Amino acid sequence: MFSAAQVFAESGKSIAKTDFFPHNPTTEKFNETWSYQFVFDNGTKAFMNIASLHIPASGRKIGCDLAFWNFNGKSYSVGRQYPKERLIAQKEKDRITIKEEYILENLPGKGHRVFFSTSKNGDFLLDLTFESAKKGFVPANNSESLGNDKFTQFIHIPYGRVSGKIAYNSDTLEVKGYAMMEHSFQTAQATDIAKRVISFATRNSSKPFSGKIGIAENGKLFGYAVSYKNDNVEILKPLKISVDKKDYDGEKFPKNALDILWSDSSVTTINANKPQQKFSLLNNFDGWLAKKAVKVLMGGEPFFYRGQNKNAENKIIDWSVSGL
Repeated sequence: MFSAAQVFAESGKSIAKTDFFPHNPTTEKFNETWSYQFVFDNGTKAFMNIASLHIPASGRKIGCDLAFWNFNGKSYSVGRQYPKERLIAQKEKDRITIKEEYILENLPGKGHRVFFSTSKNGDFLLDLTFESAKKGFVPANNSESLGNDKFTQFIHIPYGRVSGKIAYNSDTLEVKGYAMMEHSFQTAQATDIAKRVISFATRNSSKPFSGKIGIAENGKLFGYAVSYKNDNVEILKPLKISVDKKDYDGEKFPKNALDILWSDSSVTTINANKPQQKFSLLNNFDGWLAKKAVKVLMGGEPFFYRGQNKNAENKIIDWSVSGL
């Protein structure tokens, strides 16, 4: 565990343009993910990921997944896989594209566009542009050693307002809301290095603002959050995660609220025992063989508990807790 003597709030540094684009795999199990959490003013949420990952007996693949929660009262999700060659980084255009059906356009910030379009168990569309965005920051050293593996993270957009449209089949919604965008890569599968991962964002400037942290297999806490204090940006590290005032080891999903103690002594409470949605990643894979392969890859069935509650400042915090 971190101690107060080891970790402190720091100003952080800006994220380089090159860090938006794919990084070269350094191990066979190297994986990289661009993740978005969208919370719309109408009560709908969307979660989107693009990932480069190694799948046993198949080699490196590109995974694209999208989940809608409370889309006119219902939830829908889809996942697709493609050969690694389909992901193209057009650095001269500040663009990442997969078949021109999944596009990350313009560098993260104001004007950044996210496009997702596919047909599988229905027609899915997400086309959103950031109308505003807080600048992303990272710790001075954002590559962390977790046993023999390394984890590197970039919170490119800790908070931004978005507008555009989402659709399922012939039902299209014009939406506005807020979003965060996080991008990470690691030298092993996420479930090999982390027992539990927690991500969150608040709907307006707050302390802390947004972040992603995890509990490694050896108990070490990793990741960071972005905080705004008197218009200054701070990078916060997790010192301790507790449930009912006892250390939380991450072995199982929490049965009561999580309290995260940060390096500036602030606390974020997540009511993970009251999720709005329990989502299995296996929902995005067709057929028994595909589901079994994913379970072997991950070491079990990966779930996401997603929900929201109010924090100590009485502001809404939207969160996700994932793990096996």
